[in-house]
Order: sequence, then structure tokens, then C-alpha cells
Amino acid sequence: MIRPMLLALPLALAVGVTAHADHLKENPVDVLMRVIEEVPDSPYLLQSEQNLMMMEDNPNLWTVEDGKDLFYAARGPNNVSLETCDFGKGPGELEGAYAEMPRYFEDTGRVMDLEARLVHCMMEIQGFAADDPAVRQRHGSGSDHMKLQSYIASWSNGIPWNPPMDHPLERAMRDAGEYIFYRRAGSLDMSCQTCHYETGKRIRASVLPNSRVPQEWTKAISWPAFRVGHDHSRSSQHRIRGCYWQMRQAGPVAGSDGTIALISFWTDLARGQPAILPDMKR
Repeated sequence: MIRPMLLALPLALAVGVTAHADHLKENPVDVLMRVIEEVPDSPYLLQSEQNLMMMEDNPNLWTVEDGKDLFYAARGPNNVSLETCDFGKGPGELEGAYAEMPRYFEDTGRVMDLEARLVHCMMEIQGFAADDPAVRQRHGSGSDHMKLQSYIASWSNGIPWNPPMDHPLERAMRDAGEYIFYRRAGSLDMSCQTCHYETGKRIRASVLPNSRVPQEWTKAISWPAFRVGHDHSRSSQHRIRGCYWQMRQAGPVAGSDGTIALISFWTDLARGQPAILPDMKR
């Protein structure tokens, strides 16, 4: 049943997607179909026929549109937009920027992921205080963060992941993330590898992605995305928090170097594969 459904998806979904996000040069469903064609028997990629069918009405498309409005709106104590924020491609240049993050930013002397960079620009450019709800609230489709992150990330849809490794700190963060990925800890003595190093592993009904299969891994790390089970759009940082909860380990500090290092490593594992943005998750 799933094969005929997959063949019909691109045409059925094109109208719904382009009606919401006209800046997308490629339908995210087409990107996903290309990935599935490379590993047509993947139990992870094919586990949810319902999700594939619902991508036409992916609620994250509305989150993307809300983020567009916020990005260009004059906001904060300084009453300016985010158009002068540099996400790695130059001020206001968004196309492909997210696919090359985390990366080193000279103005901060840090390797930053999208969330950390957005916090920096909201505070330094727009003048928001760290405890302002616009900065502090980072989870849920209704938050400014998820709207902005979803819009910025969507400009990398279909673009291969290519985080730079030119600066020593970029390489150091990637290596630190590799260590964290394989480090067993907590009451269950688990690591990220425990769940993500074999094909077909499950947590209850959910098939888990294999980090050694790039086509599975690119879908796994294509956040922000709408998570159906939560009825909310979620970020990479939120996914890390959820994984650590499932491993029964202490919750990581959002935006810390440790979480950014882990994102650096997992993005490097998907290098060369197209980002699927926005995506839908179980």
C-alpha cells in the first residue's frame, strides 16, 4: 500500500506547501522522497504513512509564516528588525545559513547553533533583556523562538548539511560532541549510541534512526519540525532535552556548549544529505 501512496505524494502535496511558504524553492516532501528513494526499505523513513500523508498540512508551515512576520518586524527596546543579524552568510542572508550551523562567529568568539545565535541577535541588535519572554520562552509553536527558528531554518530546505570545520573551535566542538554522543551515563548506563547505532531499533512503537545511515539521519536531525505527538513545533535543543530525559540522565542546559557540541557532531554525521525543512515527526 505504501508504494503507490508515495508515488502520488509529490503532486498532492505541492499545492498545500507552496501556498504557505512561497520562498521554498523545493517542496520538503520532494526532498524527503528523494531521500527515501536512496533507502527504499528503511524502517525508520517508512514507519508513518499517516505523517507522510499529513505533510501537505504540516502545521509548521504556519509557524514559518509567523516567523517571517517576526523576522522583519521592528521589535524590542531598539525597535529594529533582525535583518542586520548575521547567521553566517552575511547580515540578513538566510539561504543555506542554517545548513552550515553550528559554526564559529568571530563577533562572539564562540561556536553557536541557530538558537544561540538568535538569542545573541535579539539581545544585541533588538535590545531584548535575557529574561524577556521573547528570549526566555524557547519551546512550543506559540513562542517567538520557534516561529523565528522555523522561518530561518526553512531557507535551508533541500540544501546539503555542510557545517564548516575550518576554525579550530569548530573542530573541537565537533569532537566534543562525538565524545558526548558515545558517553554512557545515568542510571540506565545509556548513551546516544545505544538507540542510534543499529537499524530497526524501537522505543515502543517508534522506529529509531540509525546514525550510520545518512539518509535516516538527515530526517532525524531536520529540526525545527512539527512533532505530531506533542502537537507543537520543536527545536534541536528541545530534542536533546527529550533524549536525555529518556536516557534518565540529568537535563542539559539549553544553549550550553555541551548541547551545541552534540548538535555539531550530529550535523556532521548528516553531511552531504539534504535538509528536510519543515518536516513532521512522530
